[in-house]
Amino acid sequence: MTELPEKNVPFVNPRAAHDFRGRTCSIVSVGSYVPERRLSNAELEKLVDTSDEWITTRTGIKERRLAADDQFTSDLAAEAAKKALEKADIDPEAIDLIIVATITPDMPFPSTACLVQQKIGATHAAAFDLEAACSGFIYALEVAQQFIMSRTYDTVLVIGAEKLSSIVDWKDRNTCVLFGDGAGAAVLQYRAESHGLLTACMGADGSKASLLSMPGGGSRHPASQQSLDDRLHFLRMDGKETFKSAVTAMHRAAKKAMERCQIDISQIKCVIPHQANQRIMSAVADRLGATEDQIFANVDKFGNTSAASVAIALDQAVEQGRIQRGDLVLLVVFGAGLTWGAAVIEW
Repeated sequence: MTELPEKNVPFVNPRAAHDFRGRTCSIVSVGSYVPERRLSNAELEKLVDTSDEWITTRTGIKERRLAADDQFTSDLAAEAAKKALEKADIDPEAIDLIIVATITPDMPFPSTACLVQQKIGATHAAAFDLEAACSGFIYALEVAQQFIMSRTYDTVLVIGAEKLSSIVDWKDRNTCVLFGDGAGAAVLQYRAESHGLLTACMGADGSKASLLSMPGGGSRHPASQQSLDDRLHFLRMDGKETFKSAVTAMHRAAKKAMERCQIDISQIKCVIPHQANQRIMSAVADRLGATEDQIFANVDKFGNTSAASVAIALDQAVEQGRIQRGDLVLLVVFGAGLTWGAAVIEW
């Protein structure tokens, strides 16, 4: 018979040797990759009934990047990841977890994150995908932060990557002019004496799911001759309603994130909105009271790269010296779902 412990002897937790108090989470490096091929508005004029003037005045986009036929989302993601790891001088084998935010995975399964793990040699990492459309990068940052704050993992690689050219309907002039391919990556770790990711506010409204979607390819409309004939495997968007919803949701999310941190827009060094449309970004900036110098934009060069959008922009802002150590950065996004989010970061 097992002897019972003496009375009043304190229980010794076998996990007591570990400190499970929360810790901060910082982005210690970023990297991005865009394909070499440029598709200009002038070239699009030859594909659909549009013009450079029409595209530029309505979107601010002048060109976008397209991946090669033999280049897939995992390839774009791996290139961005390698750059982020090189900047941080981190060996891929030190990565504990890889999260890839994407709506254009290489295939339904296995996850693109698992394919990236193999491509970069992160042999010890767990890996999974996250799908929140254009909001995916902020959603993934918040998920990654939980693993680091809880001390489950020490080094997490977050990637936003898309090959949107594979789902764009090149016969639809209202959507094909908007999207491009690319990837951005961030390495997250605990960094002493830094607050890092201060807060993230996320939201969704499934009642408006039909505004932006790709109907085919899932259990509702599996691939068939009929689904191909009906062009269900291409992206569809109600541009007018999406525009209105985006401005409202992004403004509210950004305000809520700053209120949580007890700061106002004047204290933000750099605002990086989802690079979907220059008119949307300008409307959000105006509602927030942000100055032109605070807003970072590259939509003219890359178009809308969905989950990769703010990740690529963040890397470029750092490279251009727009963000320095200790600066406050506001990321704000909106995407299909509908989904939205905002994050405040102490760089």
